Amino acid sequence: MPSWNDLLTEVQAAGSTHDLVRRKYLQALSKKTGRNTIVYYSGWLDKGALLDQFPEPFLVNDNDKNSFMSVIHGLDRDLGLDLVLHTPGGDIAAAESLVRYLRSMFGTNIRAVVPQLAMSAGTMISCACREIVMGLHSSLGPIDPQLGGRPAHGIVQEFKRATTDIKTNPATTPLWQAIISKYPPTLLGECEKAIKWSETVVQKWLETGMFKGSPKAKEKAEHVVSELGDPLLTLSHSRHIDFEAAKGIGLKVMPLEKDDGIQNAFLTVHHACMLTMSATSAVKLVENQNGVAVVQAANLGGA
Repeated sequence: MPSWNDLLTEVQAAGSTHDLVRRKYLQALSKKTGRNTIVYYSGWLDKGALLDQFPEPFLVNDNDKNSFMSVIHGLDRDLGLDLVLHTPGGDIAAAESLVRYLRSMFGTNIRAVVPQLAMSAGTMISCACREIVMGLHSSLGPIDPQLGGRPAHGIVQEFKRATTDIKTNPATTPLWQAIISKYPPTLLGECEKAIKWSETVVQKWLETGMFKGSPKAKEKAEHVVSELGDPLLTLSHSRHIDFEAAKGIGLKVMPLEKDDGIQNAFLTVHHACMLTMSATSAVKLVENQNGVAVVQAANLGGA
């Protein structure tokens, strides 16, 4: 018979009611698809006040790789991976590092599944997968980089406009001096590098993953990057790109509604994850079908 300490360990391992329900349906989903399944969820929609104070835990960041290392350990990697994403995005460097790690584990046998939102760096990660599964209610987002919450493209365009206006009408120099002086001296260069970085990595991922083997892989990748990365086309970094729009720009997207059983299984897992985010202190969840999970709580500590 187990001791008190044994029972305590068992109770802690079992988790809360939310954990039990979520894991039940996550395991059922994986059995239905025959693939490994990892959910990568942020609670930014449910904890806006906390997000304003402490944005880092909600975003794609370097700590996430440690979480993925924990949940991938012991998986049969020959089964591939369905990565269920719900994220506002985050750091380009962290996204690049995470994609590199995931590909080292599963190659390009990775499907991104977006039940609701995978924005910014979440879209970048999705573009690194062989295909993206989306429902009629799902959205991706533009990939134009933001520096300190400011659009890199917008800053570059402002400098270009200042140069043009001053050349055309020198009388505007004092006005532009007042505007440009608010930026640090190195900001323009940082913005240009961030734009090149985001476009380069996404194009490379598309060429070597989603469009691998296509005789026009480079051209297809360039087109997708231009459509997702040009704010003159997307108009806003918060723009929601739905299934039809994603398909229209050339992304390899699969309709979640194609199979009712699969659709219901994915959406049940999505709802279970969202309930966890809304009803508990969790701000980030990374979990596999075997119940191995890393949960970051609102106290900004790991659980």
